[in-house]
Amino acid sequence: MSVTDRGLAPLITAFALCGLLVPAQAQQAPPAPAPTPAPAAAPAAAPAAAAGLNILVVDVQSLLQNSKSAKMVRQQIEQKRAEYQKEMSHQEDLLRQERDTLQRQQSSLSAEAFNVKGREFQQKLNEFDKNMQGKRQILEKANAEALEKINEAMLKIIAEITKERKANLVFSRSELVLFDQSYDVSDEVLRKLDEQLPTLTVNFVAPVASNAPNAPAAEPPAPKKKK
Repeated sequence: MSVTDRGLAPLITAFALCGLLVPAQAQQAPPAPAPTPAPAAAPAAAPAAAAGLNILVVDVQSLLQNSKSAKMVRQQIEQKRAEYQKEMSHQEDLLRQERDTLQRQQSSLSAEAFNVKGREFQQKLNEFDKNMQGKRQILEKANAEALEKINEAMLKIIAEITKERKANLVFSRSELVLFDQSYDVSDEVLRKLDEQLPTLTVNFVAPVASNAPNAPAAEPPAPKKKK
């Protein structure tokens, strides 16, 4: 039996209606007098002018990087990640030592005893992988929830600025190649975002597994004793 070493592993024809009207010519008819020129047709009315557009541009990615709350979230995430890495590195060292000890004992143990110890060690490796995956999910969930709170506050501020300026279109800067910089309201959004959400505490909670096969059923409340 071989025991492998495992490490920390941390996306538019328009049809031209050509009316070829060929006038029917009467047979043996005298030539018709020259038609009187028709009066010039009145020019077609100009189409109504399109409604004016009031456009705003917001650099969403910059806000999610440079706002006070976003910076605080990153700091907390990295700190927790470092804690997890330290913890997992310690567990990995212990597993490596146990593996080495088991390999040295192989020659002095019976096949049955060695297989038992090998299965026990494999179970520990499985638990290590499960623990590592769980911590990664905690970080991902915490980061997603924190960014969602920042995004909600940012969208509320953008909606307020849009209403104040009577804008009818708002673009994310990442969707545009060239635009008039006067349309960019990112600095105003950032200032208000920092005022309204200067801090944000990240909630590190393990995600609840749905339909977990081994999840214990909730115990019913104990019956009250009669007096």
